[in-house]
Amino acid sequence: MHQSRCFAVSAVGGFKINGPSTKDKGLMSNEKEQGTSTEASLPRSTQAGRIETCQEIIKRARECLENNDKECVVRLIEELIKNQCHNGYAVGREIADKVKDVVHELWLVSDNELRCEMLRMLKSLGVSKKWVEKALRISTQRVSQWIVRCGTDWERKIMRNEVVKEIEDLLRRMGWSETWMCERMWRFVSVDVDEFKRHSIKPCNWLEGINELDNLRSPYWLGMAKSDLVVWKYDGGIRLELKTTNTIDAVFFAKLLSTVKTPSLAIEWERRVLDAKYVHKPIALSYYVDLSTDAWPWPELSANELEKILNGFSDEELAEFIAGEIDGDGSVWYDHENGYVAVSISACKACPKRANLDIVKRVIAERFGIVGSIKSYKENDALDVSGENAVRLLRRIVKYMHHPLRRLRAELILALYDGRISPEEFERLYEMTKYERGAPDIKRNHALEALAQAAPQTHTHEGLGLLVPLHLVFRDNLIIKNIKNLMS
Repeated sequence: MHQSRCFAVSAVGGFKINGPSTKDKGLMSNEKEQGTSTEASLPRSTQAGRIETCQEIIKRARECLENNDKECVVRLIEELIKNQCHNGYAVGREIADKVKDVVHELWLVSDNELRCEMLRMLKSLGVSKKWVEKALRISTQRVSQWIVRCGTDWERKIMRNEVVKEIEDLLRRMGWSETWMCERMWRFVSVDVDEFKRHSIKPCNWLEGINELDNLRSPYWLGMAKSDLVVWKYDGGIRLELKTTNTIDAVFFAKLLSTVKTPSLAIEWERRVLDAKYVHKPIALSYYVDLSTDAWPWPELSANELEKILNGFSDEELAEFIAGEIDGDGSVWYDHENGYVAVSISACKACPKRANLDIVKRVIAERFGIVGSIKSYKENDALDVSGENAVRLLRRIVKYMHHPLRRLRAELILALYDGRISPEEFERLYEMTKYERGAPDIKRNHALEALAQAAPQTHTHEGLGLLVPLHLVFRDNLIIKNIKNLMS
């Protein structure tokens, strides 16, 4: 019996797989005294000016404490951190200790809500957990309890996210980009990108507008939440999670969640995969981001409440919602035997999502005049829209679709119906997008391999021959230093 293994990593960022400890090495050793800053001592003139600024802010913060104006103190603490007044290397230990005193005194007079606000602010500003422990003058265990209560997670994620960003910025200068990532993914699943381009169809169009999804109020996210996106609520926080074993989803989910926040990733053995008996031990990737509760704008909705929201959407907002549902639990295909298009949204037979199918069916019929039908299959039920109705639906939503395969098929189908490609060309291109259920297929159950192929760390720079191995990426200082040396 093999023991289950699970690795925590940062999506399209750093892997840490049984690597050597980085404790007391390089820049990490300075974190204990200076938060997350690695800046060296400043020139005297610059340091004197900063000290004067910090002293003035500390004075104002103490006046606010005396007046019991807590929100004023919070704002001034933020100003102190941004000016590096907490950093002993920048302003001297005496000033840095005075900043700790202000934080400690505010903590003592704050209620639970304000304490959580303080912790979230300090985390967002990149202050280390060790610095917070010293400022609050409470034990590591108590700080950890407060972090859990407030729905934050300090455990190296700030440092890791900064490292990931720096690595990606460096690699962008060497030629890596989201488009490169996308094209590498398509080549991995045997889709000829150049052939599609020759017919004026861009396989990486799914990237267009995806960064605008950093606003969680987009109806697209509600559509995802009613399909594939799992929203976990816990005391003081919320987690958004997307899980897959499939090849294309591995790249899509990483990019999608990264529009909100750098996602973390758990890699684990999956117990089973439907229609994949040929897979001995499928590997599942779970991407997730942790947010404060108020960052997620969509409440839990009954069927009636969902219908009211959908009816209140504009036509474009409704199209965004439907695109999110199809990107999550949908499918787009062309039936060659019968010569018609089909778009489908599936849901489990006995779960809350099943009621959503009836609502979506009714709303798109009333709003767009697009008629679908609910069909029962072995594993699930589905809202199926076919023929001309499916083509009309795709015209409505295609610009909001971001799932690479579904977007590519939608654009290919519309090119056929618009007469921009011949039926023979369509059939040849569509064949590249097909995959076989219940049989080995590179488009299914190869999530980890796809991520390894498309992630920025695997970018090979022509001329330098640089290949950044995944298992080395999280050795922060060494890998960044090596990349910089190669670029110099």
